[in-house]
Amino acid sequence: MKKLFFTLLTIFSMLTSALPAQYVPKNLSASEKKQADDWVQKTYRSLSQDEKLGQLFIVALYTNKGEPHIQAVREIVNQEKIGGLILMQDDAVRHINLVNEFQKTSRIPLMIGMDAEWGLYQRINTAYKFPWAMTLGAIQDKNLITQMAAKIAEDARRMGVNWDFAPVVDVNTNPANPIIGNRSFGSEVKNVVESARAYANGLQNQDILAAIKHFPGHGDTDVDSHLDLPVVSHDLNRLNSTELAPFKALMDKGIGGVMVAHLYVPALESKKGVPASISKNIITGILKEKYGYKGLIITDALNMGAVAKRYKPGELDALAFSAGNDIMLFSEGVKEGKRLIQQAIDRKEIPQSRVEESVKKILLTKYYLGLHQYTPRDPKNINTDLHTTSHQQLVQKLYSNALTLLKNDQNLLPLKNGETIYYVPLEEAPHQTFAHRLNSHSKIIVKKPSEISTIPPKSVVIVGLHKDNSTAYKPYKISSQSKKILSELSGNHQVILNVFGSAYALRDINLSKISTVLVAYENNDDSMKATADALAGKTTIHGKLPVLVNEQLKPGMGLELKKLPNNN
Repeated sequence: MKKLFFTLLTIFSMLTSALPAQYVPKNLSASEKKQADDWVQKTYRSLSQDEKLGQLFIVALYTNKGEPHIQAVREIVNQEKIGGLILMQDDAVRHINLVNEFQKTSRIPLMIGMDAEWGLYQRINTAYKFPWAMTLGAIQDKNLITQMAAKIAEDARRMGVNWDFAPVVDVNTNPANPIIGNRSFGSEVKNVVESARAYANGLQNQDILAAIKHFPGHGDTDVDSHLDLPVVSHDLNRLNSTELAPFKALMDKGIGGVMVAHLYVPALESKKGVPASISKNIITGILKEKYGYKGLIITDALNMGAVAKRYKPGELDALAFSAGNDIMLFSEGVKEGKRLIQQAIDRKEIPQSRVEESVKKILLTKYYLGLHQYTPRDPKNINTDLHTTSHQQLVQKLYSNALTLLKNDQNLLPLKNGETIYYVPLEEAPHQTFAHRLNSHSKIIVKKPSEISTIPPKSVVIVGLHKDNSTAYKPYKISSQSKKILSELSGNHQVILNVFGSAYALRDINLSKISTVLVAYENNDDSMKATADALAGKTTIHGKLPVLVNEQLKPGMGLELKKLPNNN
């Protein structure tokens, strides 16, 4: 009987010590899972309380802020025993050297994160830029998104990064959104979910953690949370059908992280002005208890104006942990945050079990990402490794598959080989790559806006709307002068309107006299080359509009135009 009791007790202990995990590497055996569990239990028991609390914090590391900043981060890593770093701008070599140093001196390996939604280019300007999410949302073959994310994962591993804070799953229903916009896959829940899952799989199949963001949904906001606190005032029915829907759909898909936004959502949080990122009702009540999410829950950056204006460093961290977050990102008050969390534990306001739950999740994720046996990265040739021909080929394929043909009423596309085409570039961004590429197929005569009166009547005229492509954040607006020129041209010529930017540019443009409309989504060399090839019939056009533009231009619109035979 005594022997049976101890046998049952052993089995019970094994079951209760099994750690919850949202992200688990593919094809992991039971013995490998036990090894992970054993490492976590042993490591956790070896930590002091101060070291356990340190695991809850990630701080920012810049290489463009000088040695005083780097020394300050070095002291936090060494003295506060933090759990990780988020790499910011901008020197890849310096980043690798510092990560190698910090990993060597840290008893518990550091989680290294980065915002790399459109690749490491988002932070490292020598890396290759991948398309924005809105562009990807137009692509129908979602496997291409998985391929892109796998390439980003390859770049991340090369840098020693193991957590990409992506993808964005906000449903962008507000064309004037100042912070999401091009970072969203679109305005339709189904497309957002399918695109985000493809992206997350591409990362995690290559052992780079993903994080869906920004819970509970940042898509219908008109305030930049970097600056102040946005309010999402929809009722519960709307939130469930739109804002919350992608998160709920992805809860059981193995995605390792969820990032919580600095938003005030009155329908989900009764206390006035309380951001979601420190709301126990939202994080613990909905995300953990109602949705049953088992992965890492991380705040959005705690230096953002939405919360930094309202709470002191450290105080904010303690509130975030108390609400249910596992990790406080971009903490600016680690020491004070640890002190306040411990005080709350001592007062029985936060149970010690909450620390155990979060730290064990963090440790297990680190083990699964291979951080228990970290290999230093070699900085040699890093900038060329992040910017290769294979990057270029994949990126141009992505832009080619995103191209969306909204009108082709007069069958002006594909262009006839050798015909004379007039080209009028509008707005402020470069256009020369497009004209040069297209000129190899057709005779292109470029006309400045001031020269359009010299174009012979009834000519085929391509009008390119070339907007600044330097940031994903700005709403996309066409100047009144460009609209006037477009109207004049469409009254006298056969116009092919080519939008090198967001489809939202078409919101208030009269397309009734324009027979041909193509959206390329972005203005850069790769998108311009892909567009020129498609106009020449070298590639098939089959993208679909990912957003609601207006009553005439709705999600899912897009004509298929086959490439010309024997035209490669």
